[in-house]
Amino acid sequence: MPRVKKAPDVPTDRLDEMLARLKLSGIRDQLDNLLDEAARSNLSARETLTMLCEREIARKDHRRIEMALKLAHFPAVKELAGFDFEAQPSIDPKQIRDLAASRWIANGENVLLLGPPGVGKTHLAIALGREAILAGYSVQFTTATALVAGLAKAHAEKRLDEKLLGLSKAKLLIVDELGYLPLEPDAAHLFFQLVSRRYETGAMLITSNRSVAEWGTVFADPVVATAILDRLLHHSHVLTIRGDSYRLRAKRKSGLIKVPPAGDGAPVGSASLRPVTGGANLQPRS
Repeated sequence: MPRVKKAPDVPTDRLDEMLARLKLSGIRDQLDNLLDEAARSNLSARETLTMLCEREIARKDHRRIEMALKLAHFPAVKELAGFDFEAQPSIDPKQIRDLAASRWIANGENVLLLGPPGVGKTHLAIALGREAILAGYSVQFTTATALVAGLAKAHAEKRLDEKLLGLSKAKLLIVDELGYLPLEPDAAHLFFQLVSRRYETGAMLITSNRSVAEWGTVFADPVVATAILDRLLHHSHVLTIRGDSYRLRAKRKSGLIKVPPAGDGAPVGSASLRPVTGGANLQPRS
């Protein structure tokens, strides 16, 4: 039987250069360890190549996710695993899991999370944004106040088209806390332009403490509000959360506040909840 010639060893420097040229930095940086691992596991050449590719893909995915999370500008780390569904029975966990699959983002649809302050809207918005990033979509998070301020500034500097283009690049745009402060008519028109620019091409997730019927007040112009809702609701998922604020519930359990006695006219969970000790009344925050 003829002897099989052993393939000549490739010089390390040349191999590093080729891996760098192919942008396989994960393999290049861990090559010796990976080859030792393959030898210990007695992997075939095909199995070794498969393992090398898997590690490279895993490293690229990790770096992509880290970068996407930074670019999203989330204000906090929130995940679906940390959301207390039992405390908010008005939320259907199955519907949230379906949204976490991110198919609505691929279709350019919208999600509206509506409900009073403190019921978990921002938590869900961030968590769904993280799931979108894991699924490979680009995400940008902003508050409604910061968004309209940025649009107004760009309009004053005659670079509104540039700003709208930038806000249209992310596959998912999350706008948090719409309705906590009323918008000026000019700001409402700018918001309409953004919604129109993203209509059926980019998904939006909006949280608001106001029902859809109250958005005419939010935008200070019922006609503009109707035009905005016409586009947002065309392809949308609307979730209305009902219940007490997490923060008020925690304070109530700790004894820091108490529910007003029956008959004093203040509904449970309202802003008139009184502290046990002296001081100003607690005001719910978003």
